[in-house]
Amino acid sequence: MDDREVQRSGYPLTIPDALLTSQAMRQACATRDFQEIFRLVNRRTGSSHAVMAAAVGKMTSSRVSDIIRGIRGIRGREVIEHVADGFGIPGDMLGLPTRPWEGYGDSAPSSLESPSDSGEEAPQRTGAATIGRRGFVSVTAAALSVAASQLNRGQRVIQALEVMSNDSATTLSMALGELIDHYTLIINSMPPADVYDELLTVRTYASRFLESAGSEGQRKDLALSVGWLSCLLGMAACDMGAHAAAHIWCGDADRRSQEAGHPEPSGWAVLTKSMIAFYQGRPHQSAALASKGQGITSTGTVIHAKLATQEMRAAAMAGDADLTEAARRYASKAMAKLPAHIRVTGAFSISLGEEPPYTATSLMLLGRHKEAVSATDRVIQTLYRPEAQQRDEHPSSYARALLILALSQAGAGNLDEAVSAGHAALAGSRPAWPTLALADKLGRTLERDFSNARQVAEYRTRYLELTGRTTEHSN
Repeated sequence: MDDREVQRSGYPLTIPDALLTSQAMRQACATRDFQEIFRLVNRRTGSSHAVMAAAVGKMTSSRVSDIIRGIRGIRGREVIEHVADGFGIPGDMLGLPTRPWEGYGDSAPSSLESPSDSGEEAPQRTGAATIGRRGFVSVTAAALSVAASQLNRGQRVIQALEVMSNDSATTLSMALGELIDHYTLIINSMPPADVYDELLTVRTYASRFLESAGSEGQRKDLALSVGWLSCLLGMAACDMGAHAAAHIWCGDADRRSQEAGHPEPSGWAVLTKSMIAFYQGRPHQSAALASKGQGITSTGTVIHAKLATQEMRAAAMAGDADLTEAARRYASKAMAKLPAHIRVTGAFSISLGEEPPYTATSLMLLGRHKEAVSATDRVIQTLYRPEAQQRDEHPSSYARALLILALSQAGAGNLDEAVSAGHAALAGSRPAWPTLALADKLGRTLERDFSNARQVAEYRTRYLELTGRTTEHSN
């Protein structure tokens, strides 16, 4: 842990010294190029726009997006101070006085230099470091503070639920419904492990009330809420790569769905299991699960259409062109039967476009690479550009779209375009397990088809750096 992270115990975000002392960051700070500062923090730390906005304070994720895209700037000393304090940038780097959290008092150095930049050897640290007026703060204390902060977030939710449950079981069900809507919207932008821990806290609390529900109606309402929470837990566990846990939660979602007499949570649970099989390279099992899910859900629902598109790409992975085409036609009909107002963001949503979702993936898997390039370009232009709203809310989906584009370009023989799209995907803010599975597939494809190219080695190095960091964070 960097010294600044220790000094800034309790702050939600502190950029690492490696980024702070980089030439790019030093130059951006010297010229107060906040577009570049925000871009570097987003790309190099993996922090989402929502996390960055919360760290700065008095800022929305949409404004962060606008700053990164150069649509809006930052003016005013107070806002600049918020940025410095939010990211942990020393005041002198932005032309500000020493910030309150800096640990050197009035004798702060003029700039933070890395040994390679200053030409001097870094001093050897012995014993505990002096941290100025903040006193001594150990690494252990900082780690405990982070753990306590995460615990407090969950505890606050439970305290609110306890108040609701004291009012009535009906009020508790309403509160759980609002929480489910909240997690449905943020689950795809938060780090999977963080959202999993919060969901588990809520799910554990809610289960206490199932057996004591007063009436049949109350019990069904609570069972449905618990089923949706288990669905979300299954999705978060899938994104973490915790497949056994994901299957357990999907099984619970199916049971609660049947208990409540509401088939949709069961359908979403089946979709999660089908996706796990797909990214593990088991297309026949994935297609069978998707077909089963369609049998228990109703046409005209998002989940039924989503399962139809999942069966299409599973059939394509299996190399069955006829089944893929039949599934595509059915998916198109299922999409046409969706009501006018449906979810297009969040966990329980579907993307609307000229073609069913996963069409580009299916074309790529069938070896129709040029068509797949065109189809993926249309998806990216429609869903992720120019407003980039979906990109912020579904960073993993955006990264996977880029990887499908990269695989399609590689199949079409376009090395530079493939590597460029691959690097853009790896720069995403939420490296979930399905994304990493596709990124690995791209690396193996590049090594097979362009084995001696320098760009391939560079991509593989970047991929290994990312997966090493991701594994370290998940432990």
